[in-house]
Amino acid sequence: MTNHSVVSPGTKIEKRLARLAGGLVLVAALTPIVAPAVQAQSVEVRVYDGHHRDYHNWNDREDRAYRRWVAERHYEYREYNRQSARRQRAYWNWRHSHPD
Repeated sequence: MTNHSVVSPGTKIEKRLARLAGGLVLVAALTPIVAPAVQAQSVEVRVYDGHHRDYHNWNDREDRAYRRWVAERHYEYREYNRQSARRQRAYWNWRHSHPD
């Protein structure tokens, strides 16, 4: 004879609830760790264009335009903030005449 243990439906539900509660505890524990990392990605950089007296958000779109400008002029790539004031002014003059 085999010995079959009888599992009541209540026990299965209790096990599932215990697993769910454990998962929720894990999510609650990780949320404070993950949240600051997500917030750090949403930081915007604003660049002031003194010649045109306006601000520009430096985002992916602006970076693509800047890289296109650098390539069209056959300049060696250099981060915008490391460019000379003369080249920064030239970029914004170009940018104002080449909107997205």
